[in-house]
Amino acid sequence: MAVQYNKLWKRLIDMKVKKSSLTEMAGVSASTIAKLSHDEYVSLEILERICRALHCEIGDVVELSKEAES
Repeated sequence: MAVQYNKLWKRLIDMKVKKSSLTEMAGVSASTIAKLSHDEYVSLEILERICRALHCEIGDVVELSKEAES
């Protein structure tokens, strides 16, 4: 399974919130936002902070997808 944060980026666009604003709102670092941008894993604590800042549930910002089999 692979983690994807496309829902997060769509939510930010819909809310007209920039990634730099999200760092302040959620209290996360720019390097964490970079990890999210590359669909890398981040801790559940980070995802919780983001959800609290955006007033949403985890399923609103994260989705799991099957990776292509090699």
